[in-house]
Order: sequence, then C-alpha cells, then structure tokens
Amino acid sequence: MPPDRAREIAQSFDIKRLPPDFVDDPFPYYRALREHAPVKRMADGGVILSRHADLEAVYKDTATFSSDKKVEFGAKYGATPLFDHHTTSLVFNDPPLHTRVRRILAGALNPRAIAAMEPALSTLVDGLLDHAKSLARIDLIEDFATVVPVEVICNLLGVPDADRAPLRGWSLAILGALEPVLTSQQEDRGNAAVRDFLAYLEVLVGERRRHMLDPEVDVLSRLIAGEGSGERLSEMELLQNCIFLLNAGHETTTNLIGNGLVTLSRWPGEKARLIAEPGLIRTAIEEILRFESPNQLGNRITTRATTIGGAELAAGTSVHLVIGAANRDPAQFPDPERFDISREPNRHLAFASGPHQCVGLTLARLEGRIAIGRFLACFPGYELEGPPVRSPRARFRGFLSAPARLRAGG
Repeated sequence: MPPDRAREIAQSFDIKRLPPDFVDDPFPYYRALREHAPVKRMADGGVILSRHADLEAVYKDTATFSSDKKVEFGAKYGATPLFDHHTTSLVFNDPPLHTRVRRILAGALNPRAIAAMEPALSTLVDGLLDHAKSLARIDLIEDFATVVPVEVICNLLGVPDADRAPLRGWSLAILGALEPVLTSQQEDRGNAAVRDFLAYLEVLVGERRRHMLDPEVDVLSRLIAGEGSGERLSEMELLQNCIFLLNAGHETTTNLIGNGLVTLSRWPGEKARLIAEPGLIRTAIEEILRFESPNQLGNRITTRATTIGGAELAAGTSVHLVIGAANRDPAQFPDPERFDISREPNRHLAFASGPHQCVGLTLARLEGRIAIGRFLACFPGYELEGPPVRSPRARFRGFLSAPARLRAGG
C-alpha cells in the first residue's frame, strides 16, 4: 500500500464506521494504524491502540484501564437482560468482583479437571472423524469446528445431550450484541437469548444442587460449592458466569479450530510440514492464535488521566484494543505476515495478558491441539472447496462455513 494511501486510511479510520472490506481482510488497515496512527483518536473521543507494547501496558495496568462496562453498557443496552449479563460476567469487571469470580472459575478449571477431559475429547474428535470418513466432503465449521467446543463445554457443565441444540444460537446472539455498532435486530436477539439461557440454567443448576457431583472434576458442582474458604457466587453471578463459560468456551475455540484448518489449507508448505512433523502442533496452535486471532478487539476505559504510546488520555476515555493488529506488530514478531508453525518465541495476545488473561486458555489449547492434530492425521489431503464464508462480525474473527473435500491420502 502506498504510504500516502496508508496515511489517509489511518487518519479516517473509525471502529464504529468500518469499511465494507474490513471484516474479510482487516490487516492492511491494521498496518496503516500501527505505522501512521498507533494511538488513533476517534470522533467520539475514544482511541484505538494497535501496537503490541501498548496493549501489554494496558492489560497490566488494571487500575488505570478499567474493564468495568456499567457506564458504557448502560448507554448501549439500557436496563435489559444484555446489560445484566455483560456487567455480571467475569470479563467485564474489575476487582474485587473480577478477582472473586476468577478465583472460583480458575479453581473449577483446575489441572485435574482439564486432564480428565482429554480422553473424552479424543473420543469425541475420533468419532467425528470416523463419521467423516464415509463422506466425500464436509463443512469444516458446522460439521467439525463448532461441534468440538460446544460438546466440551456442555460436558464440562453437565448439560444433557438432549438440551444442547439451542446453545450455539443463544451464544451467537449474545456475543453478536457486543459488536461496535448494534442493530435493533441484534439487540432483540441478544436479549431474548439471555432470557432463554437463564431460564434453562435455573433448571440445570437446581437439578445439580439436588444431585451434586465431584467438584474436583465437575465444573458446575465446583461453581455451586465455591471455594473451601466459604467464598461462593451469588445465584445471579453463578447463572451469568455459566453463560459466560458457554459463550467464551465455544465461540473462540470454534474460531481457533476453523481458522487453523482454513489457514493451513492456504499455506500448503506449512500444512505439509506439520503433517510430516506432528510434534510441531503446540507451536502451530500458538501461531494460529497469533496469525488469525479468534478475538480481534478488546475494550477498556481510563479511570484517570494517563499517557499511553506517547499520547495523553483524559479520565473516562474509551480505549479500543486491536488484538489482531498487535499480533502482527513487526516490533514484536519478525516477518509478522508470514505464517510459521515453528515460530518461537511467540508472545501473542490472543488470550490477552495480565490479570484478565483468559481463564480457559489451557482448555482452548488442548482442544485446538487434539482437534487440528487428529484432523490432519486423518485427512492430510483435505482441500477447501471454494471460498469459505466469513462471519460478518469485527470483534470475533472466524467463518460461518468452509466446505472442504476430504482425502485421506496426502
């Protein structure tokens, strides 16, 4: 891109007025921002940060850069189920609520619980692959990438098989309402989904209270029981954070798996390398997370006057964190536009950093390794059948559909 054009793009860029081609390929816009407006001021007074070092500084300073969204979401949602959900769940809160909820969730997602999931996860993936062997083609998203994390999170919370059908639709509706610009249809769908989700969880939690399971391996029982110190979630905190777990646990991991399989098909040399050296799967997952970050945008608000990236910000400034831009910052990643499955070090920010680092990152990595690694071992010759269909959302980067031809041979 010519420098003059890049400078023009950076100067006019606004997260709330995205150009038509942004969702399909945001990376030229990210480069323009990093190079010409790394602290980009928008018309509404907010700023956009696109450099890795600036995002890291924000993530680590929770006292100055708040995650509490009560003011922002009050204006956005009003007194609605969406407001109640997003201001009660883990991700949009500061200490002490964030600390208390995170401690209980982290205790539930303990190493023993996650290790106990691996055999069932492997069996699930193998079953999906065995079924696919009888087919000439599948949709990598609907038939594989979405199925794995939904089943894992539902198993985690003990959601009966017969109850799982509506969960993905509810989740997509709730997360869709987080887009920078909210339509009335998105708002209506999101509020209806929160209401339906809560009504279902009240029944599920009530049943689990009557029949508690081992809290060391059953996450819902652990969330209900709380910590050994006697610390517990309130009923509304419990229900809303169960929604959060189901949403966060399935959407971003679906994107990790789907983005990984699509990206590998577009980089055949790296795909062949991973097939030849399956031990590279761990670094490959990290590179997928960096190169096609499932979550592209984050938000903070300043609690006091501060300076970031050489720019002075007043208290109350909205700060948009462009994770996808930071993860291709050449100041942090040599040759950042190259997909390299053996890249090390790889200090990407796909899971954020600091106190708000994703509480389920170990589980997401496990799902990615098993799903992508076993898929490649089973179908090394898979090929995309036409262009995949990109999800239209800017905050979460993934696909709605990716039809592929399956060939077991290389």
